[in-house]
Amino acid sequence: MIVSSKLPGVGTTIFTVMSALAQEHGAINLAQGFPDFPSSQRLNELVAHYMRQGYNQYAPMAGVPILRQRIAEKVDGLYGVKIDPDQEITITAGATEGIFTAIGALVSPGDEVIVFEPAYDSYRPSIELFGGITKSFELSAPDYTIDWDRLMRLISMKTRMIIINTPQNPIGKILKPADMQALEKLVSSSDIIILSDEVYEHMVYDGHEHQSILRYPALRDRAVAVYSFGKTFHNTGWRIGYCIAPPALTAEFRKVHQFNVFSINTPMQYALADFLEDPHEYLGLGTFFTHKRDFFLDAIEGSLFRPLLSEGSYFQLCDYSQISTESDVDFCRRLTIDHKVAAIPVSVFFHGRRDEKIIRFCFAKKEETLELAGERLRGIGKG
Repeated sequence: MIVSSKLPGVGTTIFTVMSALAQEHGAINLAQGFPDFPSSQRLNELVAHYMRQGYNQYAPMAGVPILRQRIAEKVDGLYGVKIDPDQEITITAGATEGIFTAIGALVSPGDEVIVFEPAYDSYRPSIELFGGITKSFELSAPDYTIDWDRLMRLISMKTRMIIINTPQNPIGKILKPADMQALEKLVSSSDIIILSDEVYEHMVYDGHEHQSILRYPALRDRAVAVYSFGKTFHNTGWRIGYCIAPPALTAEFRKVHQFNVFSINTPMQYALADFLEDPHEYLGLGTFFTHKRDFFLDAIEGSLFRPLLSEGSYFQLCDYSQISTESDVDFCRRLTIDHKVAAIPVSVFFHGRRDEKIIRFCFAKKEETLELAGERLRGIGKG
């Protein structure tokens, strides 16, 4: 049998590769973005409660109504925006399914999609699977700022979508109000759709506010915004997220969603609805992860790694150029095998594998994990 691959250039993701390497060599896994601490025991008990009560069959395709209502209340409390839970909110199998479904519903063969690189690795394959054309806009270390005038040159009559990600994985940068205003101006006289990946919305540091696309009416009317309960409540394996979009876009989104996963884990949806009644469960995340970021920075103080500013997400980039001239992929392999700390090479987030000698650590870990990793990292390259 001859099989013609739709993704001939795609192999196993770097997250799987580095996690497997970390396990093989007994390394501390600061590579893949998941916590090594548990989700809330109360939330776990709520899931068990609804399972025992028999909430174990298919949920409605769009998501259980009470959870969508709680999300609408959350959005109103955070951003002062009234969202219709029936026509504008869809529960998804994690944020990645939401991203995939949005692209599948709204991007046609030949459409161009602008992506900021370094970029989360699901964007480009999803675009290509549906016949779209990825147009990369590369950002540069150490500040990764967007030159909006230069971005204008990528816009064409074929531009269908722009994907933004704030806070951005892998670089930990956030979009500021001026960025959102520039984006608004850029698309104002077009039919361009914005796909806004906001899975780290509550992990914003140093007095900044998350600039959700929902805050900007002219952008909100043309946007699909994607969120993750797994990132918010430390249970990435549950694979539950949600998408918010105006009714016309939601209608198209649900056409694809219903033939993809159709519906999402029922008892977990009811449990999350109850859990969302207390806003403190997510409002404290900025402070919680600021402490972890700063703890990790203190743990690597005195090392030859040069940290870049992390404004959001739970990732910390570090420049290792004072340690080695190796490629970042080779350096991460050696770091894992020889020094027992796994990280992600940032070049894999560039389609062209641009290597700036920068790697990504995840600091969503217990303090003892971060302290031990810091102890190992401090000695590297010092003879």
